[in-house]
Amino acid sequence: MNLHFRLAEPSDLDKVFQVFESAIQNMISQDILQWDEIYPQKGDLRGDILKKELYIGLLDDEIACAYVLNNECDEQYKNGNWNYPDASYKVVHRLCVDPRFQNRGVGRETVKHIEEAVREMGIESIRLDAFTQNPFSLRMYEKAGYKIVGHADWRKGRFYLMEKSLVLKADN
Repeated sequence: MNLHFRLAEPSDLDKVFQVFESAIQNMISQDILQWDEIYPQKGDLRGDILKKELYIGLLDDEIACAYVLNNECDEQYKNGNWNYPDASYKVVHRLCVDPRFQNRGVGRETVKHIEEAVREMGIESIRLDAFTQNPFSLRMYEKAGYKIVGHADWRKGRFYLMEKSLVLKADN
């Protein structure tokens, strides 16, 4: 798979929003009521782009996925029993795969890419939240080694708080 990642630009906004709209409709059709017309909105994505925090993955020159990476976490992240409380971390938000590219390893490759990029920044861990009623994202994160460390209850329901250390342990 030749998935190429870059920061999203303002000119990408409409296409990125289309990806999210398609994903929302696809999730609703599977009774995964994680996102809707209230969140995420186009304004959220515009803000992410302007802050240079929204990345897109391109496959055959089409946007296959998008994600946000920053240090922001909701107040409910205090509910996490973080395994690495003193480690530096980045937070992944709004990871979204266009339904046209799902079941092709795009999510898995995106998570790998995020981990490599964060590791190159010298950051020690990644935190995120995943909707408890989205078996696809839960399975992807669990297979990638993320551990559930707590939960947050938001408007759409319960989300697991998850974490992964990126520090390679030396063999003894």
